[in-house]
Amino acid sequence: MFSFASLLLLAAAVNASVLTLQSPRFSVTSSSGSQLRSEPISLAHKAAEPVTLAPTDTLKITFQAVDADSGKGVQPQQTFLRFYDEESGEEGIQPVRVTSGGKAKFELNMAKVPPSLPATSKAPLKVSLIIGTPKYSPLKISLFDLFVPASHPITPHPDEASFHPLPFIEHTFRPEPTQPPKPVSALFAGLVLSPWVVLLGLWAHISPRVPRLFSAKILPFTATLGAFEVLLFWYWVDLRLGDVLLYGGVLGVAMLFTGKYALASISERRMASQK
Repeated sequence: MFSFASLLLLAAAVNASVLTLQSPRFSVTSSSGSQLRSEPISLAHKAAEPVTLAPTDTLKITFQAVDADSGKGVQPQQTFLRFYDEESGEEGIQPVRVTSGGKAKFELNMAKVPPSLPATSKAPLKVSLIIGTPKYSPLKISLFDLFVPASHPITPHPDEASFHPLPFIEHTFRPEPTQPPKPVSALFAGLVLSPWVVLLGLWAHISPRVPRLFSAKILPFTATLGAFEVLLFWYWVDLRLGDVLLYGGVLGVAMLFTGKYALASISERRMASQK
């Protein structure tokens, strides 16, 4: 059920004043000022023949918005022309300035096309006049079909290519590294372990009692040597060069003191044995 307020609004809409146009007319003039075409605008139907504009022609539309009952001029709140391209679906809206007495004049100079005009092709533009104001019923009039020169192609921006989709990046991966032959691996493993063989040989030459290598005074030096071997293996597996230099520097200082202490202990034992 409609409320009382809705009934009042409906009654106001039925009894709204009617807005009409007085002396509506359009004309086409050339750049020299000569009039090429001039016709009145019918409020019931659009012009039978389309309007064609050359690159230097000017289209003029004049009318006066008046109250249909009193004939007094009315200044609408909104008045604009709509240019619609049915093929592309684009439209352009151009406001029309109306004086306080309801008189309006619009000019479309093809030498200075307004930005509101949509990009055009060979298809005509449907031109209509739309007027709206609170105290009157809205008014929409189909004026005519308009043929204008086709728009120039848009000049591409220098950076336009940067925003286009780029081709997919395809990576070519190297094949997995192959294992070296076993004799080569054994050779290099022997080279890595050779310093230990030399070290054990030298210690055996210093003293025939090898268990002294693990005495309390020599064991720290042996442990630092083992730590160096572990560090080199760790570098081969996971560490970086900077980490190896840092940890190696710390082990080098420790090896310096433990080695000096171990050599002093061996020298003392040799001197004691000679006595």
